Parts: sequence; structure tokens; C-alpha cells
Amino acid sequence: MKRTGRTLSLGCLLLLLPLLASASGNSLLIPALGSCSLNTATEELPAALDACQQAALTGDVKAQFELGEFYYDGKRIERDLSQALQWFEQASLQGHAQSQYHLGMMFFRGEGVPANAVQAYIVLKMAAVNGSDEAMDSADLIAAQMPRNELEIASQVLGQIFRNYLLELQNADTLTSPFAPLP
Repeated sequence: MKRTGRTLSLGCLLLLLPLLASASGNSLLIPALGSCSLNTATEELPAALDACQQAALTGDVKAQFELGEFYYDGKRIERDLSQALQWFEQASLQGHAQSQYHLGMMFFRGEGVPANAVQAYIVLKMAAVNGSDEAMDSADLIAAQMPRNELEIASQVLGQIFRNYLLELQNADTLTSPFAPLP
């Protein structure tokens, strides 16, 4: 199931690529156990940042998220929206709901990218599917502001993503249906 969730997230972001062309104070840094913690003393920050980047480059989703937060927040280093976007995108491809939420809000606000409500809505809906309640609320607020034609485009893209996801589930090498009741 983990593979299909990752594919669902990847499919979402891959379908968004064409859209790209047209298109409070508390730190949220959460240390990733064993791989990366940027909540360190100032003198230890360069080494901690290097360790976190190494973990993120090997695919550690928690490290990718923490780096996204670190660069987005800009409290301990100059804010770098390009870096934040990069790390949130990497974690989003692995289905990380909070990264998808942040990415969607960056698309909506035009932070580091041109503002794009359609793209924001799609990514926020994916974050909601992956468990982010705040993404569901934000997607609903954005939908209320979107012109009907943009909402239709976003719904079509989401429909295609879910159709692809269901096809993948049907073609998976499993003996039982993914919708069958648990034993």
C-alpha cells in the first residue's frame, strides 16, 4: 500500500507539471528522530544542517520536511523559498501530508512560484487525502474563491489521479482486492 500511496502522490505532482507552465511566530521545526535535528545550538547548526541535508538527499522524508520548514521559516538562516519549495516537493512526492500542505499554500500565495489556485487546490486535496485536516479546510476556502472553470480543471486532474491510482491498485500483485474487508 505504501508503494501505491507514493505513486498517487507522484502522479499528482506529475500531472501538475503542465499547470506549472501556466500557471505567526512559532517554529514548526520537528526533529526527525535519528536523522536530522535543526533545533540545535547556533555553533552546532552548520554540522546539523549538513547531516540533515545528507539524510534528505538519501530520501529521508522527515529530513526533507524539516529542511523545507527550516528554509521557509527563516528564523535561524535567511529565508530561502527556493530551497523550501525544493524540499517540500521532495517530501510531497513521498506522500508527506504536511509537506503537501505547505507546498499547496506556497502555490496559493505565490511564495517562490507564481500563484496558481488550481495547482494549490490539487496539492491541498492530496494533502487532505494523506491526512491533513488543515489542508482540507484550506482547499475548501480556496475552492470558494476559484472561478468555476478553474475548479472544473482541478476536479478533472484529481479525477484522473484517482483513476490512475485505482488502476494501479487493481493491477497490483496482490491476491485480494484492496477494498476487501480485513480478515
